[in-house]
Amino acid sequence: MSSPGYMLRDIPQEQRPRERMLHHGAGALSHAELLAILLRTGTRQESAIHVAQRILSEAGSLRSLVDLTIEELVQIKGVGPAKAVQLKAGIELGQRLSQSRLPSSPTIRSPRDAADLLMEQLRYLQKEHFVCLFLNTKNHVIAQETLSMGSLNAAIVHPREVFRAAIKCSSASLICAHNHPSGDPTPSPEDIKLTKRLLEAGEIVGIEVLDHVVIGDGKFVSLKEQGFI
Repeated sequence: MSSPGYMLRDIPQEQRPRERMLHHGAGALSHAELLAILLRTGTRQESAIHVAQRILSEAGSLRSLVDLTIEELVQIKGVGPAKAVQLKAGIELGQRLSQSRLPSSPTIRSPRDAADLLMEQLRYLQKEHFVCLFLNTKNHVIAQETLSMGSLNAAIVHPREVFRAAIKCSSASLICAHNHPSGDPTPSPEDIKLTKRLLEAGEIVGIEVLDHVVIGDGKFVSLKEQGFI
């Protein structure tokens, strides 16, 4: 950290807050460095970090900073109305985030659960959509992704795309689904062939394919229940 009176430009590039955050992540930064990023600039005499350090000093603690009003922040040397508003906006976002809760994730316990989750999304579509539900170790849905649209065959839906998406969201297992625009969910030979390819790929990468559900008009077929998985 620079000594009093030094400007941010005097600090080596790799030690500046924004650069440190880019290279090491937000968790590596001090309270003052994070505040300095919100402030963006300091004054002619001081760097943003020094202004941030004084804000923390005058507030008494990071927790006490929450209680300071815009009017009180403006009284701190180096903090004008614009910087005070930036700080309060950042603090407010942090408070709202701390009070928010993740939406409850659906839990898939049976083919019916997967079908119920996807039926209204897929039953009226005029083209085949191939969708994957990605699950964690407790079978909670952590992500859903449509990986192809059009006629379903092994050339369009490649295991590489399916498992790339699964790895990206750290999925423990997955359920595949697609719709039949005809309304008849009877699996085609292509459906069965694709399912077997996905099962083989899942065994290789260590992500289990739990089921492949074919959605019709208010009806569905589970390839697992049909004995193909």
